[in-house]
Amino acid sequence: MGNRKLGRDGAHRKALLRNLSTSLIVHGKIETTEKKAMELRSFTDKLVTLAKKNDLHSRRQAAKIVYNVVADEKTGQTALQKLFDEIGPKYQDRNGGYTRVIKTEKRRGDAADMAVIEFV
Repeated sequence: MGNRKLGRDGAHRKALLRNLSTSLIVHGKIETTEKKAMELRSFTDKLVTLAKKNDLHSRRQAAKIVYNVVADEKTGQTALQKLFDEIGPKYQDRNGGYTRVIKTEKRRGDAADMAVIEFV
């Protein structure tokens, strides 16, 4: 089946998935459309797999994808640091399936199927 296009060209789709995955890392849970959540699931699972390796090469690969935003105001921790320091070690003994998609109600404006995606 391959990747979904989500009604965007390649660069826009990549930017969308980077934004959504960074938000998911920072907040732990986000609400989006069901199709975006399904596509984001595989994209974020690959990032968590990189974080589990926890070597310099994996960190550089993840740094190309995750935006440099502050995840925690108190500590000044960035999203990449949170991915490698908290999320990666949390799933060290898990072999995939790091995120969960829960379908919710339809959006009021255009009746799009909505879903919540969160870390397990």
